[in-house]
Amino acid sequence: MVFQMRRELVGIRQRTTFSFPSTLQSPTHNTNPFISILQMQKEKIDSISIFSSLPEDVAFKIASLLQVRDLCALGCCSRLWRELCFSDCIWESLFRNRWPSLSSFHFPAAASSSSIDSPNFKKWKKLYLERHLELGVRARSVEKFMEACSRCESIEVGDYLKAVDTLIGARFGFEDMQRFLFNPQMNVLLNLVGVHYCLTNLGIPGENLVEALRTHEISDRRVCVKWWKVGRWFYGFRMRDESHSRWISLTDLVTEDDENILGVLRRGTIHEVLRVQISAVGHTSTPWSCQVTRDWNCHRGIN
Repeated sequence: MVFQMRRELVGIRQRTTFSFPSTLQSPTHNTNPFISILQMQKEKIDSISIFSSLPEDVAFKIASLLQVRDLCALGCCSRLWRELCFSDCIWESLFRNRWPSLSSFHFPAAASSSSIDSPNFKKWKKLYLERHLELGVRARSVEKFMEACSRCESIEVGDYLKAVDTLIGARFGFEDMQRFLFNPQMNVLLNLVGVHYCLTNLGIPGENLVEALRTHEISDRRVCVKWWKVGRWFYGFRMRDESHSRWISLTDLVTEDDENILGVLRRGTIHEVLRVQISAVGHTSTPWSCQVTRDWNCHRGIN
């Protein structure tokens, strides 16, 4: 039943976008173009009548299963569906499903569906749109920050973790990660930040995250993680610092069992770890000695 209604909705959404019939583009066609337009309108009315004849509880169930784009398309069909699809109970559900970490504590009591008559009431649809726009701006700020911090497609772990902290502070949801950071046109380091956040803060199951990576065509993108550790002491002498590196795809980061690389990224430069650098494919990292010299010169104000 729901599948049939879904097909009808797709047809309505396609027909609500007006386009000239092919008969208007071909002067040799004998069919009256106004008849074609009337037929299109009749089909639209027939589809709407099917929806309008549904019991209220069934109609509500159908609307609650739709994505935002489909919900808005259905709400444009008739006054009945507009009242249902743009009602606060529907949009409150959409809001809480997309951002489950935001409990009612973060909103005034007047924002709940039980206090609609309150003069301070703020509709959930407006809250949803404001939240969506706010996170879009935050995601763009993370992107600009990563661009400013990355040198030739590489970034130091301190800056990397600052980007992750920005996502934590803004309380992005899983859908937000897919919308804003799981883009194959973006730098793979941004994709990595999104995957890291999903694993460590959202607790997304591995199979769900892998499926999202495949859907957005970023599952096979790879990064190189390099880290330097303090050399061990041997009979009173400290040996040379140890250098480690690992190429890993985003999917492998999600599915590997030992969590070695994710642990390196989470901990950063603590204890015996002197430096951690994340690079995109094809980047040659700065030697550790050169990096130390450059950082010391920057600290002293020398170019």
